Amino acid sequence: MTIIVTGGAGFIGSNFIFYLLDHYPEDRVVCVDSLTYAGNLSTLKNVLDKPNFRFVKADICDDKAIAQLFAEEKPDIIVNFAAESHVDRSIEDPTVFLKTNILGTANLMDACRKYGIQRFHQVSTDEVYGDLPLDRPDLFFTEETPIHTSSPYSSSKAGADLLVLAYHRTFGLPVSISRCSNNYGPYQFPEKLIPLMIANCLHDKPLPVYGEGLNVRDWLYVDDHCRAIDLIMRHGRVGEVYNVGGHNEMRNIDIVKLICHALDKPESLITYVTDRKGHDMRYAIDPEKIHRELGWLPETRFEDGIKKTIEWYLDNREWWEEIISGEYQKYYEKMYGNR
Repeated sequence: MTIIVTGGAGFIGSNFIFYLLDHYPEDRVVCVDSLTYAGNLSTLKNVLDKPNFRFVKADICDDKAIAQLFAEEKPDIIVNFAAESHVDRSIEDPTVFLKTNILGTANLMDACRKYGIQRFHQVSTDEVYGDLPLDRPDLFFTEETPIHTSSPYSSSKAGADLLVLAYHRTFGLPVSISRCSNNYGPYQFPEKLIPLMIANCLHDKPLPVYGEGLNVRDWLYVDDHCRAIDLIMRHGRVGEVYNVGGHNEMRNIDIVKLICHALDKPESLITYVTDRKGHDMRYAIDPEKIHRELGWLPETRFEDGIKKTIEWYLDNREWWEEIISGEYQKYYEKMYGNR
């Protein structure tokens, strides 16, 4: 098969590409990424020369570029990771989130309608459900939980999800959606909580924590998420939503303290900052549906996954230090400037 992975130079998208190439060497994988601030081509440097891999720099909102790509590749499956995804940035500039996350998704699906595909899979987020109260640990998000967004980011993802389901109902497009809890692991852009705290710890810089750090997130190791997406796109029911979570709930402050301890840094580096506007308090997913239908369960315990993640950032300082310095954005020109 030929599988197009949009947003494949980002954190989860790149890990998904590595997963596909490792598990399905007979398949062709095409990465589409516009290489905006969070897309890093150097993440993919170990696979760029593989004969069954192709990288294409393109914006999913560019209808001509996407149409040309579909005509050339005749893809069987589209997995759409491409999205603006940082809540703080969405509060500062909502418009770009609406453009990429909604209109870009529509453009991809229009190409799917024209050229035909076996499956369009939309990678979404548990943030479309809003949040849960801290004093109700018995409550979890299910696929039936009403959408109740809190930020321009989550609203744009919810809008895209509704559009995907509408294309299925109206046009018969074979779609599926996954909504996942917070991911962590290698190659995560260092503005997110875990890599940011690791990087700041290693540079003895302050560790900014929103409010009192009591917000709870359900953490999932990225490899487990990749395996879930693969199962859904190949075997999940068309037109269905699948929640993907790990039952690994942790308070933000506890994660920061854990990282301090692992790196032998003092907790005095922790600096409490003004809380984010509309900050969700707790996310927690019930993954019973994907377990029942597809046999998926997370395989990585948080204590094992966070240890592997910290070790990866220690072993790959050049990767994230180039991002902090801004040098990573020159990699594309270095690789393709003379091609």
